[in-house]
Amino acid sequence: MSRRCLPLAFALSLALSLALSLASMPARAARPLVPEDWYRFEELSDLQLAPDGQSAAYLATRYDRESDEARSALWQVGWSGGDARALTSGESVGNPRYSPDGRYLSYTSERPAESPAQLWLLDRRGGEPRVASKVKGEIVGYEWLPDGVHVVMVVRDDEAPAKDAKHPVPIVIDAFAFKKDEDGYRKASAHLQLWLLDTTSTEAVQLTTDATCEPSLPAVSPDGHRIAYVCNRYGSQAELGRDELRVVDAMAGAKPRSLAVVDSPNGQHIAWSPDGTQVALLVGDVQRYYAYMQDRLAVLDVASGTLRVLTGGLDRAVSAPRYAADGRSVLVAVEDDGYRYPARVDVATGAVTKLGEKMVIEELAVAGGHVAAISSADFTAREVYSLEGGALRRLTAHNVAVFSELALGTVEDISFRSRDGTDVHGMLHKPPGFVAGKRYPLVLWIHGGPNGQDEHGIDLEASTPSMVRRLLASHGYLVLGVNYRGSSGRGAAYARAIQGDWGHKEVEDLLAGVDHVLGMGIADPKRLGIGGWSYGGILTDYTIASDGRFVVAASGAGSANQVSMYGADQYVLQYNAELGAPWKNAALWEKVSYPFFHADRIHTPTLFMGGDRDFNVPVAGGEQMYQALRTLGVPTQLVVYPGEFHSFKRPSFLADRWQRYLDWLGHYLD
Repeated sequence: MSRRCLPLAFALSLALSLALSLASMPARAARPLVPEDWYRFEELSDLQLAPDGQSAAYLATRYDRESDEARSALWQVGWSGGDARALTSGESVGNPRYSPDGRYLSYTSERPAESPAQLWLLDRRGGEPRVASKVKGEIVGYEWLPDGVHVVMVVRDDEAPAKDAKHPVPIVIDAFAFKKDEDGYRKASAHLQLWLLDTTSTEAVQLTTDATCEPSLPAVSPDGHRIAYVCNRYGSQAELGRDELRVVDAMAGAKPRSLAVVDSPNGQHIAWSPDGTQVALLVGDVQRYYAYMQDRLAVLDVASGTLRVLTGGLDRAVSAPRYAADGRSVLVAVEDDGYRYPARVDVATGAVTKLGEKMVIEELAVAGGHVAAISSADFTAREVYSLEGGALRRLTAHNVAVFSELALGTVEDISFRSRDGTDVHGMLHKPPGFVAGKRYPLVLWIHGGPNGQDEHGIDLEASTPSMVRRLLASHGYLVLGVNYRGSSGRGAAYARAIQGDWGHKEVEDLLAGVDHVLGMGIADPKRLGIGGWSYGGILTDYTIASDGRFVVAASGAGSANQVSMYGADQYVLQYNAELGAPWKNAALWEKVSYPFFHADRIHTPTLFMGGDRDFNVPVAGGEQMYQALRTLGVPTQLVVYPGEFHSFKRPSFLADRWQRYLDWLGHYLD
């Protein structure tokens, strides 16, 4: 057959049209996501803009194969993009900040290794970094004063027990809330205090001395004379879940003044208005809604102590507040039904104006008339972007190369009705090369929380479900994510619907999602899997004890005998406020523990996993269910990762966990 030649103009037009069409599509590649890819990923965080807005600094965390450690390096990129470069190497660093005059980039580092983290200064004009502090404790946070010389630091004291295996010392507990994942056991007395550092002499003076108050998140007033900070106490139930906002003069011997006490949000952030008259902060909810709250933006008048909630009518959670240069508005990220879009909140009226659509904004930074963001999307991991005219312009390309190689399939929004008629939303990941009419194995992969949402972004943090879904989809599975009741992004009433009634409406929503996908005629009803981490693992236990259709399950960092978690994990505030003490509400505690007390209903082969140092959801939760299924003769396996907390850090364990998911699910579904 002869090949006809097209006219040149038409051929060029066709080629251009095809190129534009391909450019608008997700990148197609020849290979699936594999566990070894962990060694190429880079997780971006801690975004900062230089005072003139012409460059951005941030941390890039890599998973080093040789040391088997996650290491964070300091990077900088110019506003035009494309010139990102690492400023540190070797040791892991944290907390990057620009000095007010832009001369220095500062950071914290445990250099030499195993020493308490100190403050280091890197002159942007050149030269080697120098240490600027010599405090005995560990610097866990800090902020510059406007003079470019002084720094307010949050310092952890050095009273921790000596690491001497031959002569260990007892851990004496006196705090009400005495456990926190990664921090370990804690006392009622504060182990953090504020210090004022002179970076030229390395001399430091202590600013706070209250042994009952643990300070954090210092924010310096524009004139440099005052420091606002958060005070938390852990000595009693009444003190938990409360943030006291205090202010202290930036001089030794000054007495702190209390400005306000608010319900603690999920992630606090405080910022001074440019004129120094107000402080913006986030406000949470009362204790009984501790697990379902959505953070609201508020402003506090420093002189009068008057607090105004600006986003009370928004019915969506906000995060990352930053004052605009004129002080008339505050920029935030708004969590909304699978996205987190940027918005501007008017300080006078509370009016919310969207600054972009269909985005997942992780962090915001504002300086020099510019707005920068860390953002991700369905097929793009976190990168640094400029936010201009409602659109994102990418400045960095840390993960572009590895993701360009991957075949991740597609992501589609779905909606359906739960058993009681509730409108539920979710996301369906289809494998690469999806063929209509073919029935695929389906895995329901459940997000944790329950506060939180499945969204259109890629989060490389180890315990999140976004990359697990892409891993499984790239290996040929349909993967379903459901924003069940209890999730955020759909308003307060939707989140609070499961309050005091765990494992009920969430399970109905999850099963309704599976039924919906089965009704689409694309999933094999005989090849259904389920899994998740944290509350996703808990809901896995609840679901397989409620419905026998799943042929395989993977429950990570979960629990089923909730009574046994009382005092063993870090959630005593929630338990007492939401369920009541077990000796007062034994029937309710037994009800929410039904997967354990009715383990004989479970016939699904289940893989249980967890870290042996997890204080968030202790590995005992998985051990108990493993023992129950072993007793019942149900195929099961328990994998305990030594030295790991709730979110894993060791790269080899991250890769190992992914491989175990593939092997365990594949054994029953392929």
